[in-house]
Amino acid sequence: MIDYGLANKVALVTGAAGGIGRAAAIAFARSGASVFVSDVNEAGGAETVAIIERAGGTAAFHRCDVSKSAEVAAMVAAAVERFGGLDCAFNNAGVNSVTADEYDDAVWDRSIAINLTAIMLCMREEAEVMLARGGGAIVNTASINGVVGNPAQPAYTASKHGVIGLTRHAALRWAKAGIRVNAVCPGVIDTPMSAQAMADPAARAMIETMTPMGRTGQPEEIAEAALWLCSAGASFVTGHALIVDGGVTAI
Repeated sequence: MIDYGLANKVALVTGAAGGIGRAAAIAFARSGASVFVSDVNEAGGAETVAIIERAGGTAAFHRCDVSKSAEVAAMVAAAVERFGGLDCAFNNAGVNSVTADEYDDAVWDRSIAINLTAIMLCMREEAEVMLARGGGAIVNTASINGVVGNPAQPAYTASKHGVIGLTRHAALRWAKAGIRVNAVCPGVIDTPMSAQAMADPAARAMIETMTPMGRTGQPEEIAEAALWLCSAGASFVTGHALIVDGGVTAI
């Protein structure tokens, strides 16, 4: 296991009831951090905590709808109360309306609220705590759809482009204060969110064929990228959108 130097650190992970968020929460814990697990899915979040604790790690769960300002403020306050501060934050919660018409008002509003506005709300609260602590590291989940166009998903594409822009803004805003802010841009990853799109064997085969490495990614591979961005190994990295996609955007 890679030592990211996160022992005795406090990490907050949103969207941690499954998929990339759960993998990241487990990875932070294995690296020695105390992990504050957040999600709207209480059962999934509790299971993530149980997995961490069974492995000897330290974690706690807090239910939060990250699109709600008051709930985000309460989440960060609870993390500080539980673990005494905040060193790392992985703002990973998001939605992907694969089968919906994203030009529909309700679908558009939900996508922007959860994928983009929530990032601002989380960073605003996290940075305030980190500033008082003397610094920290924030990683936001964007997507390869934040660096390329997608003809089928206007809301998802716009929201993820927005995440990268917001990440760069925040990196500049807090650079001299010791807070590094970066984004991770996953390609197609085997998660519950992508399961519906890849349930058809032909669809999975098409995705694998269009990926130069010939396969989909695993949640743990995105988690490793997030941990590195939070580690001292990335001490001179800020405002960066790290693409982890098996080579798709290199074509």
